[in-house]
Amino acid sequence: MTIQIESRKEYQHKVQAQLEKLNAQIDEYKAKASQAQADAKVQYYDQLEELSAKRDAAEAKLQELQQASESAWEEIQKGFENAWTELTTSFDSAMRQFEN
Repeated sequence: MTIQIESRKEYQHKVQAQLEKLNAQIDEYKAKASQAQADAKVQYYDQLEELSAKRDAAEAKLQELQQASESAWEEIQKGFENAWTELTTSFDSAMRQFEN
């Protein structure tokens, strides 16, 4: 049982680090968006708004994960991973559009 709890904590730490890295990347994207031409700014800020909402959802799922009982942990982990996939997919798409 201790091994399972340790792996759960390790998973939470790994996820928190990934979220912090993505937050830094979003901040970098915000800085680039603020330097864009006026017509492109609207598009970038719309994407940033969407990314922020998805990031907030992933952070909420992470908090649920951290507070989950042992019996609910696996279910909440799946929900977090779905939110994370959605967030990273949106971020990658936004970055590709920005680079073009």
